[in-house]
Amino acid sequence: MDFSFAFTPDLIAVFLTLFVLEVVLGVDNVIFISILASKLPKEQQAKARNLGLTLAMVIRVILVLFAGWIITLKEEIFVLWGLGFSWKDLILIAGGLFLVYKAVTEIHHKLEGAEEEHGGTGRKAVTPPA
Repeated sequence: MDFSFAFTPDLIAVFLTLFVLEVVLGVDNVIFISILASKLPKEQQAKARNLGLTLAMVIRVILVLFAGWIITLKEEIFVLWGLGFSWKDLILIAGGLFLVYKAVTEIHHKLEGAEEEHGGTGRKAVTPPA
């Protein structure tokens, strides 16, 4: 496997984008883990923050390595209507379908959720005038 690369504007843009994303996700992790750790007793808070941030970093590195491995899965496993599909393609299709499903269900709950919270009768509560 050849790991050589040239510093092109595209590569620099990708690197800067990934760098900014990692900084934003890191700050998000610090805030979220600090909020959760603040609910623990004082003597456990520092240990929980250290453990949480360490696990977040290790898991993020593992996921980046896993994503890099998925990118290499280019060998076609079957052909359908003249289009070849690899494991990478199937993973991307499944991920895209999952995101569409989540978006549709979130929009549905946002629009229809108010009725479900009030018993699902479709009637609105009327308050008498004061």
